[in-house]
Amino acid sequence: MTSSHEIDYQIKGESIQIVEIELDPNETVIAEAGAMLFMEDGITFEAKMGDGANPNQGLFDKLLSAGSRILTGESLFMTHFTNRGSRKAKVAFSAPYPGTVIPVDLSQSPGNELIVQKDGFLCAAFGTKVAITFNRKLGSGLVGGEGFILQKLHGNGKAFVHAGGTVIERTLNNETLRVDTGCVVAFEPQVHFDVQASGGLRSMVFGGEGIFLATLQGTGKVWLQSMPIRKLVQALAPYGRNNTKESGSLLGGLLES
Repeated sequence: MTSSHEIDYQIKGESIQIVEIELDPNETVIAEAGAMLFMEDGITFEAKMGDGANPNQGLFDKLLSAGSRILTGESLFMTHFTNRGSRKAKVAFSAPYPGTVIPVDLSQSPGNELIVQKDGFLCAAFGTKVAITFNRKLGSGLVGGEGFILQKLHGNGKAFVHAGGTVIERTLNNETLRVDTGCVVAFEPQVHFDVQASGGLRSMVFGGEGIFLATLQGTGKVWLQSMPIRKLVQALAPYGRNNTKESGSLLGGLLES
């Protein structure tokens, strides 16, 4: 395993957080395309096909890795930010929707791995391998892919994961936790993850909790989010320009006219 670069960082903000990373000369951080907020003088960036964790990776392996990223809905390329200057310089990253940034030291995670929801990865120290992993359980496939395609982070440095809303960190001790499928952000690899029917037919249809629930079982850390992007979009939908609550009222009609 390639040794990851040792980076310094600060998490800034409260309800809408960013991560600010300080790079020494020749240090590099990798990030999802479009995540950069600002960068200081001396830092250069380059879009590359892959995370760069394996410098001897052939073209076919790079294409295979890039194709797997498309399956997760991410960009074909990742952006590598390197400090080419002679002094320390900072680069900051933000996620595409409001939420919390979770710093994870992969060297402290079992097997130096962390399993993350498919759109949860934000950035990481160079040397971190970002791959996809499939949950082969039938129940996961029935949810239209939610919980079926996941990301696997592998390395011995810092990685940063984005979550919507408030983050809840739980440590399971040979326990089982049932969660809304979209609210699982990340979990350690020894935790068993599955997606199962939420209950009887009546509960599934009228319970308001969805047809499926995620089941996390075993011993290890899990991270949950209170407002996944799916729920945020659903909450804002009634206030869309062409479907506002006010448009059906007298006041709404006056405003539109």
